[in-house]
Amino acid sequence: MPLQIKEQASLQPFNSMAVSAKAMFLVTVSSQEELTQALDYAQSRQLSCLVLGGGSNTIFENDYDGLVILNRLIGIDLISQDSNSVTLKVAAGENWHEFVRHSIEQSWFGLENLALIPGLVGAAPMQNIGAYGVEVKDAIVSVSFIDIASREIKSLTNAECAFAYRESIFKRKLAGKVIITSVTFQLSKQAKVNISYPVLANCFEHQPTPAQVFDAVSKIRSAKLPLPKEVPNTGSFFKNPVIDQRQHDALKTQYPDLVSYPAKQGFKLAAGWMIEKADWKHKNLNGVSVYKLQALVIVNPEKKTGTDVVSFAKAIQQDIEIKFGVLLEIEPRIY
Repeated sequence: MPLQIKEQASLQPFNSMAVSAKAMFLVTVSSQEELTQALDYAQSRQLSCLVLGGGSNTIFENDYDGLVILNRLIGIDLISQDSNSVTLKVAAGENWHEFVRHSIEQSWFGLENLALIPGLVGAAPMQNIGAYGVEVKDAIVSVSFIDIASREIKSLTNAECAFAYRESIFKRKLAGKVIITSVTFQLSKQAKVNISYPVLANCFEHQPTPAQVFDAVSKIRSAKLPLPKEVPNTGSFFKNPVIDQRQHDALKTQYPDLVSYPAKQGFKLAAGWMIEKADWKHKNLNGVSVYKLQALVIVNPEKKTGTDVVSFAKAIQQDIEIKFGVLLEIEPRIY
């Protein structure tokens, strides 16, 4: 069956910030064969390609002058298991939260702290998504992808993915060169949980089960973060910056209530705290604002343009750099 290529297609339904933009061409793929066909189509017309999963980490300032590929590869395959663990190969188009829910239902543990993170499985290693003391890299065995230039299916081990805080080789060296097709996870059959984050630990009087952690994380995130379908947003808009001891001590002297955590390279600052301290919770520029319950989240309730959203974010960046001497890094991809 030939691919159904749409021309001048709206991208508003496919980005969680709901900005208005169009793709010159758009196609949905549900198999590796269709993905290869889409890449061939783009190559034959000398079109640039952009792959979208859930669109939860993408903002369009402009129309996309190329082919947008919606990755809808699905499937969860059991590769192996023993008395302690299970190894699964999960297609990139699977919904992340539903995969975490499925894992809990099957008594496969390790991802419960990552409940309710928006997006699809393929984006998880790209961003090295993390929450409440857990990063997805801790459960990843390998990542498979198609090399855009050669059309070969290749794989990288966990170590080869160069995972770091909200980083991976897929965001840097391989950005725009590969398309993730599946992720292989190893999950535990042992019900060990991580409740090291105080906000999570405070939910329990006794040691919780993984399912209870899953429910608690879902409840916490629901209370702090709006659903993109109700209030357009991309989740955390800025990375929590890491600074050295000297700068941390100077800021701590200036701001005794500074929120920070020890990190490998020094101290990680709470970007949301700085944004709130700078009074951005009470500001609105051209219909774009900070979410009232979580300063790290920028919302676009009036569905303003991507330019309006990015301008608002840059205004925050400039103000935080002036007040704290720290440049906040934007998390979403901007096109």
